Amino acid sequence: MVLAKAVYHLTARFPNEEKLGLISQMRRAAISVPSNLAEGQARRTRGEFVQFISHTEGSAAELDTQLMLSVELGYCTKSEATDADGLIQELRKMLNSLRRAVSNS
Repeated sequence: MVLAKAVYHLTARFPNEEKLGLISQMRRAAISVPSNLAEGQARRTRGEFVQFISHTEGSAAELDTQLMLSVELGYCTKSEATDADGLIQELRKMLNSLRRAVSNS
């Protein structure tokens, strides 16, 4: 949820015309990360949990792309995006470890 909060704070300064565009997309992707993990963990099978880990990885990749675009469009600086990008990279490592642990259990 730290990533979702960081994205909300970052996008709060984006132009108003992006409310229905990039802001909305980034916030949905950021919210999908913890939501997909929670839903996957609540499922009854290991296979479904692994599938939801994949959904989470997809949301993280989507958010990473949107973050890069935000910098290129000048909606935030590379420095401002660095914190969120670091969280995404850390998340990806944790998801890889989680996938291995769940798959091998």
